Amino acid sequence: MSNTTGMRFTKEHEWVKIEDGKAYVGITDHAQNSLGNIVFVELPEIDNDVCSGDTIASVESVKTVSDVYSPISGKVIEVNSNLENDPGLLNNDPYGSYIAILEVSDASNLENLMDESQYQSYCEEEH
Repeated sequence: MSNTTGMRFTKEHEWVKIEDGKAYVGITDHAQNSLGNIVFVELPEIDNDVCSGDTIASVESVKTVSDVYSPISGKVIEVNSNLENDPGLLNNDPYGSYIAILEVSDASNLENLMDESQYQSYCEEEH
């Protein structure tokens, strides 16, 4: 899942990709570049219900701690436990390393997110 085809993006630099009715959520390449070396990831609790915009995780780097927000509403059904032992996966492969998988409760949230070209333009404007 390392490519960004079909992903939607938030202004807070999260991505979401729907596959087989599940929403994979992670941070973007822009986010991991801004954070620097990621040293710890606090994963969400399984079975947590989250709304779009809720904090679902936090990522700690050598520079800072940053919250990760849910791009859509749903229930956390799985977390990427590999990140507990190797948080640097988010640096090495941000689009292939999801943080959590959600069971989508409101797919209309996707309409408010940017596609890849909109997100790239947003990142360019931000600098």
